[in-house]
Amino acid sequence: MERAPTWPAALEAHELSRQPGVAGLLVALRGRSGCVALDSVAGSPRRWSWVACEPRVEISESSLEFSDLRRWCAKGSCATDIPGPFAGGFLGALAYDLGVAGETQNLPADPWSTPAVLGGLYAEFFVIDHQAGRAWFVSGDDFRGARRAELIELAESAGMDEPRDFEQVSALRRLVSREEHMARIERTREWILAGEFYQANLAHPLEADTRGDPLDLYLALRQRNPAPYAAFLGGKDFALISSSPELLLEVCGAEARTQPIKGTRERSPNPIEDQRRAQELCASEKDRAELAMIVDLERNDLGRVARTGSVRVDEFQALRSFENVHHLTADVCCRLAEGRDGVDALAALFPGGSISGAPKLRAMQAICDLEGEGRGFFTGSMGFVSCGGDLAFNILIRTLLWRRTGTASEGQVRFHVGGGITWSSDPAAEDDETLAKGERLAAALMGLPKEVRS
Repeated sequence: MERAPTWPAALEAHELSRQPGVAGLLVALRGRSGCVALDSVAGSPRRWSWVACEPRVEISESSLEFSDLRRWCAKGSCATDIPGPFAGGFLGALAYDLGVAGETQNLPADPWSTPAVLGGLYAEFFVIDHQAGRAWFVSGDDFRGARRAELIELAESAGMDEPRDFEQVSALRRLVSREEHMARIERTREWILAGEFYQANLAHPLEADTRGDPLDLYLALRQRNPAPYAAFLGGKDFALISSSPELLLEVCGAEARTQPIKGTRERSPNPIEDQRRAQELCASEKDRAELAMIVDLERNDLGRVARTGSVRVDEFQALRSFENVHHLTADVCCRLAEGRDGVDALAALFPGGSISGAPKLRAMQAICDLEGEGRGFFTGSMGFVSCGGDLAFNILIRTLLWRRTGTASEGQVRFHVGGGITWSSDPAAEDDETLAKGERLAAALMGLPKEVRS
């Protein structure tokens, strides 16, 4: 479908008298259409967050050519004095089931039949600089008067209301049993032994019936599992709620960076034991090898759009520790070739190698065969494409999806947990790891502690 927003001739940034929190802004904007947040809650790097509502164009599509992202943003303002890398443009999410650009994969639809692309084109938004402790409301030069004043006043007075109850009203249902998931892992190991591929990321879903506003579920999740690439996207009948720790792609000018995660250990409340687990992860040959495979894959993907000789690994096997898990990560960077841009890099990388496998196409086919259904937004990406050309997208892990099933408050939540499988994987240990990753997601369903206010 053609998207032709009325972009303003220029954007204006109004600095707020105080820095509102992302949570407070979302509460203040509760119920408005197209509410979205890219929320750097905690961790590293932590610099920019954006909150927006009421897009100039809402987007809900069943398919996508990556060039559409470029076309949608092509006539927007390229202002250089807007704080941060986002200068208006696309904010939204891309489903894993879009598959690899230029390849015919025919991936199945997910059971909820969610759109492949969801979001909007925004020229009005709030931006928060966490390092400087400053915030702005950015709007088009055609967006003035009472509406602009209302949003600025809302932001400057934003706090946190009393947390509303979000209830899990049924048991959390594991839709694939432990035995079945372990059998799928064994089948994956057989294919690896036969030389079909080197690794594949397998996941399984869980569901629960709920009552309440999904925004309150997001507020609970960001408090229980703070992460640098968290995100919220809310609609009338659907919401995406993520506390992702993983960056798929960041492009600033001609510089591109991806930061794959591989290797996980559950954290311990005992500092000595927690340190032991971190050291064990760093020394694990299995996890180091898995990370190396994905780094090679990402180097190859970036190499298709990079200036010759510019692909590099800036950091390999860096330990990053989050609220409940330790991870190993790497930084793979490049300088884009002449005539290539961030959208080209996104098309080359999507979906991320860390959540598909290597080689990517064969691993994705194995995932499809074993999981038996589409993933929807799980292991897709959420982020922005700026009219100025910069972009950033996470990988949608640690992500809950909500849909309305009845009255205004009746709904259902679904989320996946998974991990990378190699020949050396132990099926029981791999299944245990998925449950460790899902622990904070399950805890968020139990609600936001009453003492939490920001």
